[in-house]
Amino acid sequence: MRFIRLAISPLFLLSLVALAAGEAAACPWCPEPSITLSEQLAGSDAAVLVQWVSAQKPAEESLSTLEAFDEAAGRADSDDPRDDSGATAAPRDAAGSTTYEVVRVARGGPDTVKKGDRITLVRYRPGKPGDLSLLLGTKGTIVEWSTPVEITETGFNYLAQAPPTETPTTKRLEYFLKFLEFPDPLVANDAFQEFANASYKDLMPLIDQMPAEKIAKWVTSEDTSPTRLGFYGMLLGLCGDEDDAALLKAEILDETGEYRLGIDGVMSGYLLLTGEKGLALLEEEKLKPHYVETVRPDGSIHRENKVPFSETYSAMRAIRFMWDYGDGRISADRLRQSMRLLLDRPDLADLVIADLARWKDWSVQDRMMELYGSKEYDVPSVKRAIVRYLLVCAASAPKDAPAPPPHVVEAKKHLADLRARDPKTVQEAERFFFIE
Repeated sequence: MRFIRLAISPLFLLSLVALAAGEAAACPWCPEPSITLSEQLAGSDAAVLVQWVSAQKPAEESLSTLEAFDEAAGRADSDDPRDDSGATAAPRDAAGSTTYEVVRVARGGPDTVKKGDRITLVRYRPGKPGDLSLLLGTKGTIVEWSTPVEITETGFNYLAQAPPTETPTTKRLEYFLKFLEFPDPLVANDAFQEFANASYKDLMPLIDQMPAEKIAKWVTSEDTSPTRLGFYGMLLGLCGDEDDAALLKAEILDETGEYRLGIDGVMSGYLLLTGEKGLALLEEEKLKPHYVETVRPDGSIHRENKVPFSETYSAMRAIRFMWDYGDGRISADRLRQSMRLLLDRPDLADLVIADLARWKDWSVQDRMMELYGSKEYDVPSVKRAIVRYLLVCAASAPKDAPAPPPHVVEAKKHLADLRARDPKTVQEAERFFFIE
């Protein structure tokens, strides 16, 4: 399996944590949602397949003017010759022009556009007769056409036959599932983006339709984009079998000292297939440190953890995934147990403590007090996380409880201790802290 391997520091990975907050809304292991071709089509009054006919180059003396306009306007490929105020900033002849002929119409009646019509757009675009593009238009007093998108006839058919955006998401995904890793890159990328925009629950009804054999090949193929590997690993966890679990295990245990994009999704798929047995493997191989000792020239002993930070962080994300999406495949107590192991990692402690608070694990209060201010944990982010953990715990008593539960009493006691020891940090932690 080929992952993107990057030299990456713990500090950089921690900077990505803010992105994780939005994971639950859309596909957990996909890039950020973005507009798809179907969504663009839905927002257009006209959509046509056109072929390049001819183009008029800008006059030589106008090129410098055009380049200056593009640089100032910040739109190097715009068909609108106006600046932001609506005033003409670059004359049409300065930009040149390109003429297309309509080959097929996917949207727009005869009064808007029809086969054989010619459309001339501002800006010279090189090409040869017959080159195909997609044009989307918005109808006002005239049709205003967007920038042409190079497309094949197959790609245009894919778009024209796609279910309308008002169709239920799962029904739409049935169509796009057939085009994942399609030979036409435009089609494959767009179909994948449809899944990236969908929620995890929208995938569940498709499990029986997922091509497990193909997905397994995508997971191990060098041709698969690394940005899709996590998603495919998760899909294989939903639809695979014991053989697929063995395949995912082999990928997880592939030793590397560098960051592997997508390995967190592969781990999540493995946990979906193997449950607590797979979690035990991740604990042993990725969560627990594997120290190697070497003797320095001065005779001192250097201990280094063989498990890269990025692998441990990915395993932590897989455990989070099972908490949010595992639907009881692994019990809550067992997931808490795994997360507690990561309290031994100072570079992850603030994230782990936040998760334990979110998961209402009040069993480690004494451990929190031991960590507070200790050598490797004496950093503001960890100390604030501990205070917030205690604040959540202290506020967790049921409203109708006749007396505060023991864990609430204990948390309040610890908070009083920290207010006396470190009032500044407690105040900072409380400043923007709200409990719903």
